[in-house]
Amino acid sequence: MPGQIMNCDMEKNIRPITDPSRPKVYIETYGCQMNVNDSEVILSILQDAGYALTENIDEASLILANTCSIRDNAEQRIWGRIEQFRLQKRRREGVMIGIVGCMAERLKEKLLDSHVVDLVAGPDSYRTLPDLIKKITPDSPQINVLLSHEETYADISPVRMDRNGVSAFISIMRGCNNVCSYCVVPYTRGAERSRDPYTIVREARELFDNGYKEVCLLGQNVDSYYWKDPDSADRNVNFAGLLEMVAKISPGLRIRFSTSHPKDISDEVIYTMAMYDNICKHIHLPVQSGSNAMLEKMRRKYTREWYLERVAKIRSVIPGCGLTTDVIAGFCGETEQDHRDTLSFMEEVCFDGAFMFQYSERPGTLAARKYPDDIPDEVKTARLNEIIALQGRMSLKSNQKEIGNRHVVLIEGVSKKNQDELFGRASNNKVCVFPSGGHRIGEYVTVEVTSCTSATLISKLV
Repeated sequence: MPGQIMNCDMEKNIRPITDPSRPKVYIETYGCQMNVNDSEVILSILQDAGYALTENIDEASLILANTCSIRDNAEQRIWGRIEQFRLQKRRREGVMIGIVGCMAERLKEKLLDSHVVDLVAGPDSYRTLPDLIKKITPDSPQINVLLSHEETYADISPVRMDRNGVSAFISIMRGCNNVCSYCVVPYTRGAERSRDPYTIVREARELFDNGYKEVCLLGQNVDSYYWKDPDSADRNVNFAGLLEMVAKISPGLRIRFSTSHPKDISDEVIYTMAMYDNICKHIHLPVQSGSNAMLEKMRRKYTREWYLERVAKIRSVIPGCGLTTDVIAGFCGETEQDHRDTLSFMEEVCFDGAFMFQYSERPGTLAARKYPDDIPDEVKTARLNEIIALQGRMSLKSNQKEIGNRHVVLIEGVSKKNQDELFGRASNNKVCVFPSGGHRIGEYVTVEVTSCTSATLISKLV
């Protein structure tokens, strides 16, 4: 039957091909979850072109680094890896080195100056990789960094590179239109465009049919997802509608998403999350600063007060919803009072967790062109350390409130500290560690929290 044939094809294509006769590609992925998903798209394209994935760099004829440009230290790490790749070329004739992703888009031909890199490909050029690879010679490296207003890779089923077979990423859109003054993403990933929702549902169902229990819908700003049906405006789909479409695949499939934007997260999205038990009750909502002056300079398009109203709405509709954020320390012109505003804001919200960084100027951004990076490094570091220490206390306070609570947890792996324990995340994204009790990765279990650290809920099986 056609359905059975389709399932066979999905089983064959969803995991990496292991064929010793094929040339090998080795892929290193840096940066965000979008890059993880992009690497899986790249592998799908290269498998169709005859390659097989290897985890051993010493046997790869093609070495790719999928790169990030969001901070300077991320790029410096790649330059260090390029020097390591040089050794591979010296030891083995015919090895090709490729830099793909955001750093490729930002630096373009500069990467070829190393005389190590043979291939430079931006985020919208992955379909051309097989042709670019064929044209590489020692004297003719290849480059394609053209950005697109249409490319979403919607027709490509990514080859899943995760090891646990439990959770997977699905890209629902590409690019960003916000142009925050500090951010390089609009310049490296191009303009925002949303993917056909029916291809997203197809990919999520394909994953579920292959045993996956959780999908994470990815976008630079998922709340601005909007797909216009070319035939009927009545069939246009916004992010709340997409969430509902994916949630209806099966109650056994969990749905997460990232990242939300405070200016765009709507009541409709919040109510849709509350309606479906399998839409996880966690929102990552980057604030960046608690100072209105800094938010305006960052071009975030919301105020401290607006953000707090959104938090109040989320918590009134979804009690116990996990809330995490991003915070930048030491942005251009940040005063001590601006920093204090951020600390007081974090205390008022009491985030469950946060990604915290000190400001790193990115060439080409509005901030780099308009504002001097005038906060001394030692001040940035001191402020960041204060933010980290405060968040540690807030995370512990949040987790202590969980003691005695019960959660349904999706088991993701074995604890690194104790082989007799498993770990998984609750719906609110908090990590629970508990005795294995004969259970296996990929199962749902109910646990009760007995104690905690700032990072983990210590639990027992119910």
